[in-house]
Amino acid sequence: MVGTTVNAAAIIIGASVGLLFKKGIPDRVRLTITHGVGLAVLLIGLQMSMQTQQILVVVISLVLGGLTGELLNIEGGLNRLGKWLELKIGSGTGEVGRAFVTASLIYCIGAMAVMGSIEDGLNNNPRILFTKAALDGISSVVLTSTMGIGVAFSAIPVFVYQGAITLLAGLVKGVLSPAVMAEMTATGGLLIIGIALNIMNIIEIKVGNLLPSIFFAVPIAIIIYRIIPA
Repeated sequence: MVGTTVNAAAIIIGASVGLLFKKGIPDRVRLTITHGVGLAVLLIGLQMSMQTQQILVVVISLVLGGLTGELLNIEGGLNRLGKWLELKIGSGTGEVGRAFVTASLIYCIGAMAVMGSIEDGLNNNPRILFTKAALDGISSVVLTSTMGIGVAFSAIPVFVYQGAITLLAGLVKGVLSPAVMAEMTATGGLLIIGIALNIMNIIEIKVGNLLPSIFFAVPIAIIIYRIIPA
């Protein structure tokens, strides 16, 4: 839960700083900082992806996960949910409510929140969430400077959502072997690389539609390791 706690705190701190910048942050400054964090995310993804011992597990997981995600249209569904909530909140409440929901969606809906929480729960490694905290802290400064104090309250759903995933991942940790966990981590690492490429606007990858790959990695790794021992 350390990663989630730091993430929530970063949002609150960023929002507090954002109140001091009511005129907004220059685009060139925001872009440079975002690209820097994007490079850090890329490094994390590369380190995670190198943990695989059976690349076939990762390949099959990504193929099956991508097919499943496209059939379910996970990314499209998340986008529609965000737009629907923004319309509902925008028409029925004030600026605080709108800022709260908008920021909550930005911080909770995404592969980094899921992968970071899983990595924290499975391997007690909060580095992904620490990096996400840096990103969220920066964006909360920008959002608060334009939308107001409601952004700070988004730290609550972030804490509950990511904390729940971390705790659930910790519960299944004892059931998974180190080899299977490594393949799950490696598959997630490639998704983190996809997030980094999105952050830096190099290419638009539907990472949301690839999220099922993480869960496919478990049964596929178990099967592959029985056929081809590590």
